[in-house]
Amino acid sequence: MTTGSKKIPATVITGFLGAGKTTLIRKLLENANGKRIALIINEFGDVGVDSEILKGCGQQVCGEEDIVELANGCICCTVADDFIPTMSKLINRDDPPDHIVIETSGLALPQPLIKAFSWPEIRSRVTVDGVVTVVDSAAVAEGRFAHDEHAVQAQRDADDALDHDSPLEELFEDQITCADMIVMNKVDLLSGTALDDVEKELRNEARNGVSFLRVSHGDVPINVLLGLSASAEDDMDSRKSHHEQHGEEDHDHDDFESFVVAPKMVEDRNKFLDKLTALICKFDILRLKGFVDIQGADARLVVQAVGPRIESYFDRPWGPGERRYSSLVVIGEKGLDQPAISSALEG
Repeated sequence: MTTGSKKIPATVITGFLGAGKTTLIRKLLENANGKRIALIINEFGDVGVDSEILKGCGQQVCGEEDIVELANGCICCTVADDFIPTMSKLINRDDPPDHIVIETSGLALPQPLIKAFSWPEIRSRVTVDGVVTVVDSAAVAEGRFAHDEHAVQAQRDADDALDHDSPLEELFEDQITCADMIVMNKVDLLSGTALDDVEKELRNEARNGVSFLRVSHGDVPINVLLGLSASAEDDMDSRKSHHEQHGEEDHDHDDFESFVVAPKMVEDRNKFLDKLTALICKFDILRLKGFVDIQGADARLVVQAVGPRIESYFDRPWGPGERRYSSLVVIGEKGLDQPAISSALEG
């Protein structure tokens, strides 16, 4: 269990469909050596982590509650809706994991995902230990980015939530330039000379100091894969996407702010939730969470909002003699009208 001020390390594993991400994670779980690992899986349909892996990881490594599948599309396009709430649940548990491993969709732009670790509720608790990009070496040697580029395109066409349409070569470039470690997988399919050529090509795109590993069947020792201590979220200037490098606008999720509001006792639960929905839409609030004191209720009401979608439930009774109060955290991009939002909620 992570205690004190120590941050939970998270490893982001990216790479195109078929590069070997799932196989690498299977090897990781088989050799976890008692380390409790939580998985956030962003593949979907029949290309995700199959049931055999989920069933076989073992309770000591990752129990059922430690495996989360995000099936709503590309993780970098659903940060506010899926990724942030999932991370919050993992790190706020009574028994948070020792390490979090995130397998992205092969379509995900890694830069926006890493920037999401700067969200106020995540930054103080989690750090990006490293970004690992898995490459199909045999495909690259043949001038392709994936073993079956048609399958990659089909995956893209099936993702209704995808809000970027980068050419495959730009997407591949972004996965390479964001990496702290590049795993050249499937080296058993190539000769030494061909491998040298692939690595040379990849190094031309990669940042200085990036580690290169040549492996077969995703077989990377856990002590090599985890523990990079890269703090990638603090090093985004060296991980610019293709669009950022060429001065083009890129969709990201950076520059967030948050503040706490203390509403008075709420007389009517439904009216209060309706007011929250209206405020979220009016001021473009990304997230809102906390609890409120409902008049006549013996328990406090927990409120969780992601955009205009609000969940609320009574989580525990107020204790004997406990001071009843309300506290809500409001999160959005910089420029939120804090005075207006606070006035509306506190009034």
